[in-house]
Amino acid sequence: MSWSWKLGTLAHIEIRVHATFLLLLAWVGGLSYSKDRSLEAALVAVAFILCVFATVVLHEMGHALTARRFGVRTLGITLLPIGGVAQLDRIPEKPREELLVALAGPAVNVVLALLLWAGLAGGGPLDLQGPRPGPTAFVARLAVVNAGLALFNLLPAFPMDGGRALRALLSLRMGRSRATRIAAHLGQAMALLFAGLGLLGNPFLVFIGLFVWLSAEEEARAVQVQAVLDGISVGEAMVTTFQTLAPEESLARARELLIHTFQRDFPVAREGGCLGLLTHQGLLRALAHGGEGCEVTSAMESTFGTATPVEPLSSALPRLPSAPGRTLLVMEGRRVVGLLTAENIGEMFLARDPATVGR
Repeated sequence: MSWSWKLGTLAHIEIRVHATFLLLLAWVGGLSYSKDRSLEAALVAVAFILCVFATVVLHEMGHALTARRFGVRTLGITLLPIGGVAQLDRIPEKPREELLVALAGPAVNVVLALLLWAGLAGGGPLDLQGPRPGPTAFVARLAVVNAGLALFNLLPAFPMDGGRALRALLSLRMGRSRATRIAAHLGQAMALLFAGLGLLGNPFLVFIGLFVWLSAEEEARAVQVQAVLDGISVGEAMVTTFQTLAPEESLARARELLIHTFQRDFPVAREGGCLGLLTHQGLLRALAHGGEGCEVTSAMESTFGTATPVEPLSSALPRLPSAPGRTLLVMEGRRVVGLLTAENIGEMFLARDPATVGR
């Protein structure tokens, strides 16, 4: 995800934070300081938000580690102001596996809430509304937040875990596509409820309603695409007519191909095999700096995404967004035999499901 920075790794899973998360910390700290005119209050508020998001990381790790048990890889976890996102390379195919992965996150929050409350047992009455809560009230508030996160995530609406759990339960009795449509429609009904309540006095609920509506629609569309592309190999979807560049050719030659063909990214290869990929952005950057006389190797990406012709298209798709130029080179051994891009996959999808045109 762009505008995000790596914080570290946990259980071999990369943890990243989005730039907008820092804006949230600044906003919370500034709001607390303006209210109490106390630097201590501002620091406590920021510390509380950081603790909340630490539990969000553990929530997403619950999903990731459970998915790992079923052979599903997690590409990374990104912290956003609205929560965390664990990017799985695919959704578990068996309904029981998807159900367990979906429930693992809220289960982590329930366990954390119970542990925090157990640690507070016997501590006497708590003043959760005091202007300067002590450590005990701080921990108690964190326990309440974890309980709230568990309940909120169990709402039966995408993108919450409850929506995915509902889809998994419905999939036990019907096809995945139909189960997704039902869960998505229920989620959109809940989105309308959120928006209606928000119009009565809480604008933030309107934002949540819009987010839930769009997420449900996106989930339904993704499953529709999956159904259409099911059983298709990379070899059936790839572009087989394409231009390559020799490593000693100039960027001026690459510019000519860019102008006179529909191709945007160019494999750089010689007889021994593929050396790299000259992406559209890489070419434009080099030309902007007067590099048209340079060899293409000066601007190419030496690390590039690959796929094989016999590989299922569904397994290659998750690698496209992070590949240089959003292009996968389809390889047989060290030889490039095709290109796989989002554009040609979209064209193939429309050709196989013409009913989607004009929707």
